[in-house]
Amino acid sequence: MASFNRVVLMGNLTRDPEVRYTTGGTAVTDVSLAINRYRTDKNTNERIEETTFVEVTLWGRTAEIAGEYLGKGRPVLIEGRLQQDQWEDKETGQKRSKLKVVGESMQLLGGREGGGSGAPRQQAAPASQSAQAAPAERSPEQSFYDNPGSDGDVPF
Repeated sequence: MASFNRVVLMGNLTRDPEVRYTTGGTAVTDVSLAINRYRTDKNTNERIEETTFVEVTLWGRTAEIAGEYLGKGRPVLIEGRLQQDQWEDKETGQKRSKLKVVGESMQLLGGREGGGSGAPRQQAAPASQSAQAAPAERSPEQSFYDNPGSDGDVPF
């Protein structure tokens, strides 16, 4: 019999990602998503919100991108697979297990303004460096679509 293990999640991060590195140099981060579901109570006709929290582990470049661009509250779409972790509790000696998601791809959602700004999270730089490093803002008149270039190719 064939098997299929695929999960698609869309929700908001409950905390800032913290990237760690394995001894082999591979980036890894654990994030938690809050996924909301709305339903209507048939008896009271009241709208009810249910929230599910899901732990996701990201590896490699995906983990680094999450650490750089994601923050608490930022919406994200993650595709991956379910994985069951098993261990023995050190205090009680009982076998324990936990079902989690291993993220294989990630898409940043939402705009660059507002909650989870979308701009790269950076360490604070001295004022002289940050002023020199900031690129000049482009006006709408300088937009790519207003002046596509000599060949007129569309970039998609």
